[in-house]
Amino acid sequence: MLGFPDPIAAEAWPRRAASPVMGRKGMVAAAHPLVVASGLEVLRQGGNAVDAAVAAGLTAAVVMPEMCGLGGDLFAIVHGPDGPPVAILGSGNAPLGASLEDMRRAGVSTPSGIKMSLRGPLSVSVPGMVDAYDTLLSKLGTRSFAELADAAIGYAEEGYPLTALGAAMIAGSAADLARHKDSAAVFLPGGVVPTVGAVLRQPSLAQTMRRLASAGAADFYQGELARRIISALAQAGGAMTLQDFAGHQTEVTAPISTTYRGFSVMQTGLPSQGLILLEALNILENVASERLAKQDATAIHYMAEALKLAYADRLAFARDPNIGPTPIATLISKPWAAKRFAALDPSHAQEEVLAGGLSDGDTTYLCVVDGQGLMVSLIQSVSSAFGSGIVAGDTGVLLNNRVGRGFSLQDGHPNLYAPGRKTIHTLNCYMVADPQGIPILTGGTPGGDGQPQWNLQVLSGLIDGGLDVQAAVEAPRWTVWPGTDPHDLPNPYELRVETRLSEAVISDLEALGHRTHRTGSWGGSGAAQAIARNPATGVMVGGSDPRVEGLALGF
Repeated sequence: MLGFPDPIAAEAWPRRAASPVMGRKGMVAAAHPLVVASGLEVLRQGGNAVDAAVAAGLTAAVVMPEMCGLGGDLFAIVHGPDGPPVAILGSGNAPLGASLEDMRRAGVSTPSGIKMSLRGPLSVSVPGMVDAYDTLLSKLGTRSFAELADAAIGYAEEGYPLTALGAAMIAGSAADLARHKDSAAVFLPGGVVPTVGAVLRQPSLAQTMRRLASAGAADFYQGELARRIISALAQAGGAMTLQDFAGHQTEVTAPISTTYRGFSVMQTGLPSQGLILLEALNILENVASERLAKQDATAIHYMAEALKLAYADRLAFARDPNIGPTPIATLISKPWAAKRFAALDPSHAQEEVLAGGLSDGDTTYLCVVDGQGLMVSLIQSVSSAFGSGIVAGDTGVLLNNRVGRGFSLQDGHPNLYAPGRKTIHTLNCYMVADPQGIPILTGGTPGGDGQPQWNLQVLSGLIDGGLDVQAAVEAPRWTVWPGTDPHDLPNPYELRVETRLSEAVISDLEALGHRTHRTGSWGGSGAAQAIARNPATGVMVGGSDPRVEGLALGF
């Protein structure tokens, strides 16, 4: 059964951080223990997977502010055994009041040209997360926002102890947070960087969540909360208006999908870059499964080069679907993959990767599975660590920097900044169904351009290598850099590898032409989570990435 362990595989994996967790009535996997606890409590009280995912996500918005929050975006896939899969696409537009020339004047000069300002008031897009929660609950949930926000409100009001990672993230972003008094007041109380174990309180955020519980999500986009957020952003020099907020809508659609070795792999569509994972899987299907299962230099080389090809196609063709067409059906098709595989050099790493020729015509992830087999794959983000760095006045809402992180200022680029446009960005999450169409696995990871790469590695480990979910998420990790982030381009490729890969494998990769950079034993980044379910027995098995502080728990 995909993702489940067996004794032989376990004995062959002597350096495992943990065994996979099993349960039958419900399971949550996330990157923070309090997030898992909030979701699991809802499942125990009879809520479904969507209810639990929203409760977990709201808690994450409080206890993981460096990663996500009410001022960020959210994407999800929901699929049960008795209905079609649904994708929730919750990202917002750039401000109508800031032109391309405005952004260029506010941009950063680099040797390769002007780039978007990464932080600050002009880096913010309309937050999509609150409306996405409301959409999830109204269409697929069984509980109210007020019920599900209770734990998060408690952590915001009474405080929660900072973990080692949480304290380190605040320390690393202290200079950005100190630039804005409302941000400093929340995260640098008394002008001091809080230490591990310090109790961090966010009473203004608690009040905002209470208001959402009573007034509804519409207040965030058209009411008093919207006016207060816009006012605070305007005082900081932003261009966002009430018109921008009032026009926001979450898109509900079918996921995009392909097949890999007989399994159906579903992904979030545009403006996420889920198409990268699907295209790369299609390319790799041209390589024998047992060849990839070896996880040696040749296997890694095939995967890395396939990802380079998929990234090149994303950069060349993907755009806001409201602005112009993206040939997704072509890019995730088998014939296109065969054509792209032919462009892959099996004997040498490519330094320059061109898009295929078409003829005319920082973030947190969680997953939940309930006892009825309903699965939720959910990712939410403020983009970079602490997003724009701006807390919106007395609302306590930390605003994203998706506009600054995602758009290009280069003429002719398909992701060129324009007022009111959505940027293509890195958020994506996946789900896997068996040949009968029954969902059997849900998973994902945060990590910017690393997301499709690490998701690919986990899926190949599961499907090609026969690993269980815990073994797959903790396997030695590697990353092709750069990917699609405009702030990383252009740069020569390098392959960032964890040193749990043997020196022999790393040397073989270098002999294939890869410019390697060693990241330490567990320094490959990411926070992968995965839950598999056997539809015949209802038994679930969960894996959680030891590179962060989360876990998987079931009952």
